[in-house]
Order: sequence, then structure tokens, then C-alpha cells
Amino acid sequence: MATVTVLDEKTLKIAAGVEDAIALIHIAEQHIEQYAGEIVTIFEKMPEFGFVYFCFYAYDSARLFEQMLGDVDPKQYLSFSLDAPDAFFYTLYGGMAALQERAKAARRLAAME
Repeated sequence: MATVTVLDEKTLKIAAGVEDAIALIHIAEQHIEQYAGEIVTIFEKMPEFGFVYFCFYAYDSARLFEQMLGDVDPKQYLSFSLDAPDAFFYTLYGGMAALQERAKAARRLAAME
């Protein structure tokens, strides 16, 4: 998973690559009901951020993102930076695009229960 470096007690630096985006897609696919909201939000909102400037915390869609951080909770820090190639974001978006119909269906089913 991603490399997480604690710069100081207030700051994290996260480095991620395409392999991390692929891992997140697999996690989302295996737990589609759990991450349905994140999948749909990432798919719908990422284009508004030009894909590569997407903020996972802007729309409460960070649970899936946090999976690649292991035991580190970024909410315990005042700031963090994400160093990832554009390919990370485009790969993640493509995966969410492939899963979004199933995620929407899972949300509808959950709402009926």
C-alpha cells in the first residue's frame, strides 16, 4: 500500500502509485455495499476537480482512500500531502466508473431494507 511518512506530529506525507489505485479498486469491488457511497461520489465528483486535484475529504468519501494508509489515521494530523502520479487518479476513476452502476444498485437496495 501507499508509503506514509510522518513529517512531524502535525503533518503526513503520503506517496501512492497506480498499484495503490488498483488495490483500492479491488477493495471497493470486494466490499461494494460498504463503499457504495464513496464509489458513486468519486465517480461523480472527480471530474469537477480535474481528476488529479480530487479531495477525498471534500465529500465525506475518504473511508476507501484511508484503506491504503494502514494503521495511520490522517484525521489525527492537521495536514497531509498526497504525492501520486496523474495515473493514480485516472486509474482510480476508471475503476470507480466500472463499479458505479453496481454501487448505485447497492445503495437502492440498502434504502429499501
